[in-house]
Amino acid sequence: MTCSTRTVVVGGGIAGLATATLLAREGHEVQLLERLPRVGGRAGTLERDGFRFDTGPSWYLMPNVFDHFFELLGTSTGEQLDLRTLSPAYRVFSEPHDGGRPVPLTVPLGSDKVMKTFERVEPGSSKQLATYLASARNTSDMAERFFLYNPFTRLKALMQPEVVRSLPELAKLLAMPLEKFIANRFQDPVLRQVLGYPAVFLGTNPADAPAMYHLMSALDLGDGVQYPMGGFWQLVERLEALALEAGVRIRTEAQVLQITTREAPPKSRERFTPRGHFQRPAPLRVRKTREVTGVKWRDSEGGEHFSVADIVVSGADLHHTETKLLDIPDRSYPRAWWQRRTSGPGAVLVMLGVRGNLPELPHHSLFFTRDWEANFSAIFGKPSRVPDPASIYVCKPSATDPGVAPKDHENLFMLVPIPADPSLGAGGAEGGGDALIEGIADAAIDQIADWAGIPDLRERIVVRHTIGPADFARDYNSWRGGMLGPAHTLGQSAMFRAQNSSKKVNGLYYAGATTAPGVGVPMCLISAELVLKRIRGDHSPGPTRVQHPAWVSGKVG
Repeated sequence: MTCSTRTVVVGGGIAGLATATLLAREGHEVQLLERLPRVGGRAGTLERDGFRFDTGPSWYLMPNVFDHFFELLGTSTGEQLDLRTLSPAYRVFSEPHDGGRPVPLTVPLGSDKVMKTFERVEPGSSKQLATYLASARNTSDMAERFFLYNPFTRLKALMQPEVVRSLPELAKLLAMPLEKFIANRFQDPVLRQVLGYPAVFLGTNPADAPAMYHLMSALDLGDGVQYPMGGFWQLVERLEALALEAGVRIRTEAQVLQITTREAPPKSRERFTPRGHFQRPAPLRVRKTREVTGVKWRDSEGGEHFSVADIVVSGADLHHTETKLLDIPDRSYPRAWWQRRTSGPGAVLVMLGVRGNLPELPHHSLFFTRDWEANFSAIFGKPSRVPDPASIYVCKPSATDPGVAPKDHENLFMLVPIPADPSLGAGGAEGGGDALIEGIADAAIDQIADWAGIPDLRERIVVRHTIGPADFARDYNSWRGGMLGPAHTLGQSAMFRAQNSSKKVNGLYYAGATTAPGVGVPMCLISAELVLKRIRGDHSPGPTRVQHPAWVSGKVG
């Protein structure tokens, strides 16, 4: 006996859209519920006076993950996105000192040019960098084959011969902080910062991130940096189109109120075939005592609904899902568990429309303070505080994409990492946000003007919009108002991170940056695949083998 699997996906962010699409193509009858008027989640968009701003991700990382995901959907990155390789990759501005402004470090496109740049700054460092990047590439390959796509449901899936042979080296990379790993190899403080800053993309302090994450340097220093024309909103639009094409029913302005469950009767735990059909379960050593029944939700007019479900996948913030949408007996991660977790940073995001050209800034720029340790201590310390000055990331997509700004204007996206604390306030339009948030934005604008040598930057601003931690908490139900999710410390990475299946409720799964494998758009895509693996009963550690049989192209009844 077969029947269609009724699946509800909570949240229409990157992970929600990706999971819904994979499961719809698997034969599930999928409904996606999104609280906001648009899908995309943190990968949002803002249009004002001819400017189009990405309000979330802006750095295209881990291209292999995108390639693999689109292949799973029977398409390709080339068909879905118009990618441009950036040259230079990015520029690093250092804090002025002794009355002078340091010459910015421009990171070029191409590993050979990067080697020469490092050698010029620190003689002898090019050989160290070659060894460092070789290790990073090897670690990246190991991570993709054995860790990132691993559901960690079978020990033997992890204990592959290659992993076992590499255990001594892997143990060193896990035990040593990234900051120390870098300091043992390079002396120049700016080069150390170039190698350490990817930890921020993982939501953590380089002093707390395992050295395993030096693999990130293989991406920007070795492979170069790309940009999808139209920005990350273009990615959201393509994912939405693919979801609709697969048969997903998307409902926006649908606020989920509760994930409902019931006591699981004996032998009621189903498994699902790759085509979404029920299959009699094999004996289990541990049986969950609850099973999902559906989702209660409210529409934009206040009407309440109930969607019956065999499977529920929450792509919402895990803390919100566990503490607000589930009853106490159904929680795998109760409030006490969250009190022991470390959040990634919060952020003030500043979107600026600027009159005239800004040749001083390439597509990506990083502004690093001299006292790196004090900067991170302010954000992650107890008590925490807003760093002053701050290390800032600036994206100028108009350097590559003329469609994001009017002619003879520039589009600037600024990210100022601060503590994850919604009490710091919310942003707003044209300086209308809370005083502290607008003050942080003002300081960042002045800092960029000073460090990059753009003295009239403030006077040339024609559009301004800010976003603060309170906005993240309100719009995305973000835990502690963080911009990313739990930090990638050792105790919150890989198998130690919250996994993609409920420990208490059969048929309940989790996707997104707050679960395994972690933060960032590529990780969200992988989390969708991990949900698919768990539903299939696939315990393999690497990317799912891509198959394109005839039935994949359409929904199976």
